[in-house]
Amino acid sequence: MNTDTLSRWARFKASNLVYDFFHNKVAMFSFLIFAVFLVATIFAPLIAPFDPYDPLQINIMNSELPPSWQEGADPQFVLGTDDQGRDLWSAILYGTRISLIIGICAVVLQAFIGISIGLIAGYVGGRTDSILMRIADIQLSFSTLMVAIIVLAVTKALFGTQSFNEYALLMLVLVIGIAEWPQYARTVRATVLAEKKKEYVDAARVLGFGPLRIMLRHILPNSVSPIFVISTVQVANAIISEASLSFLGLGMPVSQPSLGSLIASGQAYIFSGSWWMTAIPGFFLVLLVLVINLLGDWLRDVLNPKLYKG
Repeated sequence: MNTDTLSRWARFKASNLVYDFFHNKVAMFSFLIFAVFLVATIFAPLIAPFDPYDPLQINIMNSELPPSWQEGADPQFVLGTDDQGRDLWSAILYGTRISLIIGICAVVLQAFIGISIGLIAGYVGGRTDSILMRIADIQLSFSTLMVAIIVLAVTKALFGTQSFNEYALLMLVLVIGIAEWPQYARTVRATVLAEKKKEYVDAARVLGFGPLRIMLRHILPNSVSPIFVISTVQVANAIISEASLSFLGLGMPVSQPSLGSLIASGQAYIFSGSWWMTAIPGFFLVLLVLVINLLGDWLRDVLNPKLYKG
């Protein structure tokens, strides 16, 4: 590690962010739970007792077995089984991985689109700014779920269920990502409008730096704080959107379970007494979204100097 890296690490450890994190029990607990989710999904093939994608490990005769603490359970299925005979614990581990992949990848896409448009709109201004922001306003007038339902339903009808299921993950990332970019664009644009009037931007222009370098190397780093806050919240929103679409039959197929598709496949059996097929994946979904939102709220308070109390 060179001296510059060490000094940056020292500054980071001495920052308000680190200090507040270790003095905020909610933030530490939320981060711990999220880290457990992340590690469990990354190492799902090692942790899960069964592979829910392997038909040879699925026995329909084991379907609808209750969790291990109820009468009639099989000890090898800790959280019971679903209607296909899959181990619910294994399906949740793999399903959480898919939900997180969709949430994170969708946010990366919407951040790339939104930050690019926000930088251009705020820095160039004039007619370009007006056109781009009107497009963002039009996009915001439609709910993400409504746009996604229309696009995915039309795609499924055109290409068929089999082709749709093959590319379901990619389609969900694209639809959720493209539908949510205005959140980033409006925030970044507001930051750019404030930053481009400052002296360091004028100095960069005098030195002959081009607009692209000024936007990426000088203005964008000063917009990182609100971007981090938005991204945290948007990951949770993307996971909820994926779960909603999967519940409506427009998300991940049953053969590639996400938390949303697990809840959808089990909801038909709630009133027959097999409550665990929906309730347990639902609990994990709520817990995951809750800890991400709590981390987002903490980041917002710490990174906003008007709210930060030290």
